[in-house]
Formats: sequence, C-alpha cells, structure tokens
Amino acid sequence: MRLYFLVGLGGALGTVTRLYLSDVAMRAWGPSFPWGTLFINGTGCLLIGFFVAATEIGGRWTLPPELRLAVSVGFCGGYTTFSAFSFQTLELYRDGAWVRAGAYVLGTVILCLTAVALGHWLGTLFNSRIAR
Repeated sequence: MRLYFLVGLGGALGTVTRLYLSDVAMRAWGPSFPWGTLFINGTGCLLIGFFVAATEIGGRWTLPPELRLAVSVGFCGGYTTFSAFSFQTLELYRDGAWVRAGAYVLGTVILCLTAVALGHWLGTLFNSRIAR
C-alpha cells in the first residue's frame, strides 16, 4: 500500500508541475503552437532518462526501489506519459530490438492520433446531441 501511496503522490506532484509549467509556457510563448506540451514532453523525457540511468544498479545514486518508482512512474508519469513511451522505446533499441522499437513508435503514433481523433469526434457528436 505504501508503494501505491508514494507513486500516487509522485503522480500528483508531476501533474501539478505540468499544469504550472504549461501555463508559464503559454503566457511566455502564446497559444499559436503547443510550446508548453513540447517543453513538458522534452523535459520529462530528459528527466526520466537521467533519473533511471543515475539510479540503476551501479549508478551514482542508490535509492530504494519504491522511491525510484515514485519518481519514474509517479512524477514522470504524471508530468508526461511521453517520457515512459520514450524510455521504453530506448530500452527496446538498446536491447537490439530495432524493429520492435520502430513498430512501437509507429503503432503508438498511429494509435494515439487515431484515438484522439475518434475521441474528438465522439465528444463533438455528444455535444451536438445535447444541443438539440
């Protein structure tokens, strides 16, 4: 139960951080391009890559597994799920599974773009039904 609490706490902190930094980016750079999301995804990927490498066995920092999960799954997952996707792709690539890594990237992009388009269409349909 403690593990779930720590991961949940990390997720809450990551989510609040994402909201705050996205708002800062929007005010700084404007709404014409999703700079905030791009910034969050990039920094989240940088953070999870650095953190996981620095805390793995033989790394510079030795942390309990539950703390590693609280930061990598919780905080980074709340901050951006793109970090998990990117790290998993890197692991496949490092394991020599280039085809699987490519399929994962392509499948994720196609699935997620299709899902967001479908969700948007369903939401628009839902809105039009209520408006009547």
